[in-house]
Amino acid sequence: MSIPLEALASEVLRLPTEQRRRLLDRVVASLDADAAQDAAWDAVAAEREALAQKDPASMVPLAEALDRIRAELK
Repeated sequence: MSIPLEALASEVLRLPTEQRRRLLDRVVASLDADAAQDAAWDAVAAEREALAQKDPASMVPLAEALDRIRAELK
């Protein structure tokens, strides 16, 4: 037997914050088709952010990066 969505939502919202947080994590994880790929991209983003913090001069402005890409595609 299935619980109507509104009734389920009402019950979930009565849960303590930590239980709602854990439930949300489980629901989101169930929707995630490729957690390994997401984790890999998260690692790349963290690495790039760390580099930007450590050596801001190594960063290329967006306009310049786009110009380089456009030139390579020609």
